[in-house]
Amino acid sequence: MRLIAFLLLGIFSAQCLAVDALVFNCERSERHYVETYELKIYSASKSQKAKVFVDERDLDRSDEMGRQSIKNVLINDASVLISMEAHFPPEIFDGKQYGPGSVVTMMNINRNSGQLRKTETIKGGILSASVGEGTKLYEEKCVAAIPTNEKRN
Repeated sequence: MRLIAFLLLGIFSAQCLAVDALVFNCERSERHYVETYELKIYSASKSQKAKVFVDERDLDRSDEMGRQSIKNVLINDASVLISMEAHFPPEIFDGKQYGPGSVVTMMNINRNSGQLRKTETIKGGILSASVGEGTKLYEEKCVAAIPTNEKRN
């Protein structure tokens, strides 16, 4: 009987976690540049896909500059894993032609330490020409914001 109660509690907790937002205040720094931002994460529900927002900007977006999509979000007690892809059309900048490009991003947030590890794999496009093609690793620091029990619309 206790096992059934724990299973039901686990299922109920997982469903609640799926609709509540996880909010982190994060900081990234490179050389003398420091940027702070809010990272808000919603895991997938039965009716909606996972969503990720940076400073209230939805990272699932598509326009004439390209398309970016959240592929997966996995949340557990120890970590948050996020995978996303971005694709960019060919473009001309300062008279130079650049081919299409893509960036595959994997993020892992350790919920205990707040360490965010990001791996970006860049292929082609203007990004490849400016920062280099291949896989880049970044580390940032995040702190969980006070829970608000904010629900997704």
